[in-house]
Amino acid sequence: MQLNEVKFDDAVPVDGYGPGFFRIGGEVLQGAVIVTEKQARQWAGLEDPDALKALAAEADVIFVGMGAEVAFLPKALREELDAMGVGVEVMSSPSACRTYNVLISEGRRVALAALPV
Repeated sequence: MQLNEVKFDDAVPVDGYGPGFFRIGGEVLQGAVIVTEKQARQWAGLEDPDALKALAAEADVIFVGMGAEVAFLPKALREELDAMGVGVEVMSSPSACRTYNVLISEGRRVALAALPV
């Protein structure tokens, strides 16, 4: 099998994660995070739905990592994001991180909002 190095150009990749933290673009962030092609920042989690809504201007799809297991977004928030025309994919945080990395390496307009494992 041939392995190729993934190139992210100027995008910010998720380098790793662990109990209560994410390593993004070489920097460790504690707790929940929001990551876009240009930046990573801490997030207050589902208690801050406005941060997710703001991502609609930056991304075509938002990957929402719900921690170690898959859970549902609150119905009202899901409906608001759908009405804004942004795609939302809810999955476990590890899966969301991997999917985000693959798509930013392809130059896609995606964002990640993830709760820690």
